[in-house]
Amino acid sequence: MNKSKKLRTLAGVTCLALAGLGVAGMASADTWRYAHEEYEGDVQDVFAHKFKEYIESNSDHSLQIYRFGELGESDDIMEQTQAGILQFVNQSPGFTGALIPEAQIFFIPYLMPTDMSTVIKFFRESEAINDDFVDLYSAQGLELLKMYPEGEMVVTADEPVTSPAEFEGKKMRVMTNPLLSSTYEAFGATPTPLPWGEVYGALQTNMIQGQENPIFWIESGGLYEVSPNLIFTKHGWFTTAMMANQDFFNDLSDKDKKLVRDASNFAFEEIIKHIDGLADKSLKKIMAASEDVTVTRLTDKQIDKFKARAPQVEKTFIDMTGDSGKELLEQFKEDLEEVTAN
Repeated sequence: MNKSKKLRTLAGVTCLALAGLGVAGMASADTWRYAHEEYEGDVQDVFAHKFKEYIESNSDHSLQIYRFGELGESDDIMEQTQAGILQFVNQSPGFTGALIPEAQIFFIPYLMPTDMSTVIKFFRESEAINDDFVDLYSAQGLELLKMYPEGEMVVTADEPVTSPAEFEGKKMRVMTNPLLSSTYEAFGATPTPLPWGEVYGALQTNMIQGQENPIFWIESGGLYEVSPNLIFTKHGWFTTAMMANQDFFNDLSDKDKKLVRDASNFAFEEIIKHIDGLADKSLKKIMAASEDVTVTRLTDKQIDKFKARAPQVEKTFIDMTGDSGKELLEQFKEDLEEVTAN
């Protein structure tokens, strides 16, 4: 099935599903639809509800939110947004990387700092984040409204790991993202792409031996139950992006465009407050729920062994993305230097 036919078929199926849920049809321009990739109460869900709160408090519009699985997997909700079925979508670069290869930059290990204050400052001030990515998303018919961090990436495995050598032979789940596969190859593991819905069962049956996610997601998804060894490698933060169908956004009045942008900014400020301390709270919940959990925090010397393998991932990124990726990486590093220097 070609892409246009697939999108037409998907549009028909999804519109029927939405009608069955009692959602207003496309004729109701003041009812907007927004889908994200996480569960109730998770970071993307909080962001979506803060966005909704602002929209509905400052206009006559209403917003319908769909969580993970309600309209399919991550790829499904992106296709629905591009087809105009959904007006807004929240999707991480881990999945958007197939559509926008440059978005995979967030999976170059040890490129991003892991202390929260520096990360937040970077997202506020980075030219790469706030200018370059807007153009990249626009080329795919998407209006990038906000990129924001969710939490430090934490690895879970079937046993504690402290070196690349200890990753050898382990199948590590990765998102359907070529660069993330390259990262775990560099780390010594065997990357195994899987959609989120299959991860818990694959860990439980030992089809895979580990995965990575922010700690709040490890807690809410119960991953620690089947992958109890938590490893803090300090190799990066999980980043996500909230965007709109560009045709929809361009057709809005100037007043509504401002409303949407203001709502995005409001949700960003609220989510920064929400994630402050979230990792510690989630880890406490995990430790209280299971006596099998172990926590390994790599020392600087141990981290250096992983860092030494990061340049080969950078090379892979440039090979995948060409000059545009090289320029983006240079801007990224320049932005990071400015943030850390200040």
